[in-house]
Amino acid sequence: DVTLVLLVVFMIAAPLLMQGVKVELPEANSIPMEGNDNEPFIISIKADGTFWIDEKGTNTVETLTKIKSRVGKVLRQSPQTPILVWGDGRVAYATVVELMSELQLAGAPSVGLVTQPPRE
Repeated sequence: DVTLVLLVVFMIAAPLLMQGVKVELPEANSIPMEGNDNEPFIISIKADGTFWIDEKGTNTVETLTKIKSRVGKVLRQSPQTPILVWGDGRVAYATVVELMSELQLAGAPSVGLVTQPPRE
């Protein structure tokens, strides 16, 4: 019983700890990512198409070239680092594809696209 309570507490608290750029996440049914002890590398795409990196509690606007370089460096130091994309649901599909292509070139074996559960 205690384990279940702790699990629920962590499930509720984890998203609250992940602060970053405000984006309207698209709704989708999805399966949670497997647990990983490494801090995720978070890239946000705002509705206007700008890219933001959330590192060490600070958010900075970056170009795709800079993101590719930073992700490559992070993955060389810690290959198991999860790469997460918080994309605003209003962003053009081409913008997301462009980012995904750069992340693949940077060596990211997989990328998590963050969504929110559908409203009932």
